[in-house]
Amino acid sequence: MDIIILCMILCFIGFLLLILLVKLFSRKQGSNHDHRFNVVMIGDSEVGKSNILSHLTKNEFRHDTKSTVGIVFGTHNMKMDNKKIVKAQIWSSAGKEKAPFYKKAAGVIIVYDITRRDSYENVKRWLTEVKKYASTNVVIILVGNKADLHDLRAVTTEEADAFAKKENIFFMETSALKSTNVCDSFNELLKQIYYVFKKNNGDATFVRCKR
Repeated sequence: MDIIILCMILCFIGFLLLILLVKLFSRKQGSNHDHRFNVVMIGDSEVGKSNILSHLTKNEFRHDTKSTVGIVFGTHNMKMDNKKIVKAQIWSSAGKEKAPFYKKAAGVIIVYDITRRDSYENVKRWLTEVKKYASTNVVIILVGNKADLHDLRAVTTEEADAFAKKENIFFMETSALKSTNVCDSFNELLKQIYYVFKKNNGDATFVRCKR
């Protein structure tokens, strides 16, 4: 019995030490940036959101990637003004987002597959959700993924670019496979988020809109 009690005490102490180490590690990780913003990736299933994030954070691409179940998380740092480190906390889910998913998002990346016309047509629905649930000053970028599949293209660059200009959002085509514009799209998004941040005199609060 004494041995059991001793083991329980040791396990409890070990658990407390583990919590302490996690907090210390988190604090250390949190000190390597000046500003941190939440970014969400949305779009239909199987448009390549997971591979875009995987390439950005791990420089990896998987041909056997399955549909996302739950939420995928990653981070991306960028230097601003030659000194400020801006960190993006990036969240991507299975394409069935609800209102809380957009809470406090400073940036939104809407992804479609250039070979799937339906995924592009659904961009309007995604954009409507963003305008309904996200911040009034959220930065939005439209990304046409799988740009390497030229022969299978169903959406022209010109059409998507014209739509983005009409909606006053940024647009870029990417290829997670060829690593084309993946980092550039996130860097552009962070630049614009940081611009909004500075324009608001350093207010990092992105208030939910009242539409």
